Amino acid sequence: MDLLRLEPMQLVQLIIPVETAHCSISYLGDLGLFQFKDLNSEKSPFQRTYATQIKRCGEMARKLRFFKEQMTKAGLSPYARSAMSDDVDLDNLEVKLGELEAELIEMNANNEKLQHSYNELIEYKLVVQKASVFFHSAQNHAAVKQREVEAHQSGEGSIDSPLLLEQEMVTDPSKQVKLGFVSGIIPREKSLAFERILFRATRGNVFLKQSAVEGPVTDPASGEKAEKNVFVIFYSGERVKNKIVKICEAFGANRYSFTEDLGKQFQIIAEVSGRIEELKTTIDVGLVHQINLLQTIACHFEQWSHLVKKEKSIYHTLNMLSIDVTRKCLVAEGWCPVFATNKIQNVLQQATVDSNSQIGTIFYVLQTKESPPTYFHTNKFTSAFQEIVDAYGIAKYQEANPGVFTIITFPFLFAVMFGDWGHGICLLLATSYFIIREKKFSSQELGDITEMIFGGRYVIMMMALFSIYTGLLYNEFFSVPFELFAPSAYGCRDPSCRDTTTAGLVKVRATYPFGVDPKWHGTRSELPFLNSMKMKMSILLGVAQMNLGIILSYFNAKFYGNELNIRLFGYLSLLIVVKWCTGSQADLYHVMIYLFLSPTDDLGENQLFFGQKFLQILLLLAALVSVPWMLFPKPFLLKKQHDERHRGQSYALLETNLDDSDGTELHHGSSSHEEFQFSEIFVHQLIHTIEFVLGAVSNTASYLRLWALSLAHSELSSVFYDKVLLLAWGFNNIIILIIGLIVFTCATVGVLLVMKTLSAFLHALRLHWVEFQGKFYEGEGYKFQPFSFASLDKEAE
Repeated sequence: MDLLRLEPMQLVQLIIPVETAHCSISYLGDLGLFQFKDLNSEKSPFQRTYATQIKRCGEMARKLRFFKEQMTKAGLSPYARSAMSDDVDLDNLEVKLGELEAELIEMNANNEKLQHSYNELIEYKLVVQKASVFFHSAQNHAAVKQREVEAHQSGEGSIDSPLLLEQEMVTDPSKQVKLGFVSGIIPREKSLAFERILFRATRGNVFLKQSAVEGPVTDPASGEKAEKNVFVIFYSGERVKNKIVKICEAFGANRYSFTEDLGKQFQIIAEVSGRIEELKTTIDVGLVHQINLLQTIACHFEQWSHLVKKEKSIYHTLNMLSIDVTRKCLVAEGWCPVFATNKIQNVLQQATVDSNSQIGTIFYVLQTKESPPTYFHTNKFTSAFQEIVDAYGIAKYQEANPGVFTIITFPFLFAVMFGDWGHGICLLLATSYFIIREKKFSSQELGDITEMIFGGRYVIMMMALFSIYTGLLYNEFFSVPFELFAPSAYGCRDPSCRDTTTAGLVKVRATYPFGVDPKWHGTRSELPFLNSMKMKMSILLGVAQMNLGIILSYFNAKFYGNELNIRLFGYLSLLIVVKWCTGSQADLYHVMIYLFLSPTDDLGENQLFFGQKFLQILLLLAALVSVPWMLFPKPFLLKKQHDERHRGQSYALLETNLDDSDGTELHHGSSSHEEFQFSEIFVHQLIHTIEFVLGAVSNTASYLRLWALSLAHSELSSVFYDKVLLLAWGFNNIIILIIGLIVFTCATVGVLLVMKTLSAFLHALRLHWVEFQGKFYEGEGYKFQPFSFASLDKEAE
């Protein structure tokens, strides 16, 4: 594995006999180390050779999606895919899928009809039961009235008896008006509007009786459950009946016929109940049969789905190949790593044997000037760091890969801004959960945020480990210092100096061996000391990383003139180190300012070493010379190269590949006669020069974010500890202490472990993309995407 310089690539031409083409592509897909080029890009998908086979695979994929929908409705899930059987053939699978689809469709249609009839019978039974109560109560009331009339007629007529009542009672029953009725069931939410429309449409010439049904009722048409009411509408006249029927249809009310005879009502209820039981039994048997069929499909679903996806991808790849004039061979071109040459030749030879072909595949390496794809051999640990670099841009072929350095520098710069070994342990515990259970999580569908965290679990692990390291350097555990490695080197002269100032501290033992002395925390000198230390450390780290980028720019033959960083800020870094080593009290701000304002003045007490003044003048002159050196030579060199091409001095030798030289000469010939725009080139270089000069300062100053975010993290942690936890502890009340612990935990997790983690991550990302990679990395390549079956299960259909 060469992560710094990508894998060497080669353009290969394959001449494959038609009879071995399918098997060869399949074996190459299993190998996953060959990226095919589309040799039929001018053709539409419908004009290609294997469009029919792709259409067949698409139809089989549609049937498999139908099966998956049916399994989801039945509460089933596909079983894990077992080893692919040798007897599974695409043609046989196509026939089998068709038969299963037809059987399932027929089952669904029958079940739908039976369920519709079952729901109608349920509603019919409810209507008969509720309406019979209406008629039974009405007939009882009529019988009571009839007995009263008969008793009145049997008595002697009185002068006080109403004449109209006597006339009404003696009227012939055959001449009385016969009322009709319509019965049915309607959703309860529509019953009020239904009643109003009936009243208005018939001008009040109907009598509506409703009764609520207990519990939801399944609607036969929609199959959805809803609260419903049974209704009976009494009317007089056919015109009114027609209006009632239309209103019922408009409101989605289901009408059911009904008889007034009580004996027939009980008979209907008994018959309907019997038919309901029969339908229920039939439906249950059909559902059991359907579940058994779906379970059978679920056993083979993943295997069938993988086979269909595999075949479809093979035919898509075959459509990228060109057919020779004899139509006996397919010609393929593509990229592969050089180390995979023997592997590819072996699988092609095996495909020839398995296809019983007498002619093998021809493997030929082509010479080309086309830029190859980029291929870095990564694993589960390095892939996340490579993704950070790829998000900025894919490396060009043979371009130095920043991912190698990102594995260390990215989590380290994050830790400089997040330095607290207590918070680092929390991050480590969180990411350890994902690492320990990575096999389980890798086989599950995760949410967007969870999947992002799981994918970067090793990045977070490195960030946590470096945070623990820098936290030990800063001697901060949730902002609390500890004497972990040795007692503090300082002690009080007397008890009055405790926790007030460092003025009363004296050095009583050897220097604290690792990190910041715990006595420096909580003193008046703490903030100035940490400010100075972290600011100077940020400059040192920034200059070191940018200089690494400058060195890599020479590695990539990309010269940006960033020597200003090496000369000026490298000199500043030297002064910082010398001051730390010698214990000098020199003012570095004064040294750097007067380096430009008065370079010839005497340094006085700010002199750190012999010859410093001469070195400063030399560096200043070199910096001044660098500006015209970046501006002037390049436009004149480009003009000279243009003139040489125009005179034909830059053409390739005749010994080169003739196939490539024709296109090359035509290209040079067409471009060499173009007029050279010297003014545009000069203005462009001027813009870049100004950018480089300003960037020499701004890029270095950008690393001061390490200092700012580190202090902000430390101060926030200190505020939460002092103003929340210690304040709650001082009340000597268990309830207040519990509340303080909850607030402290929520603030630590929400602000420091989530928001500050995200903030430090983004700032570290910015430093890598702009200040580091901007020095040498172009990122204008394209990724190596080989034809492989390994990613089929992860792709959406």
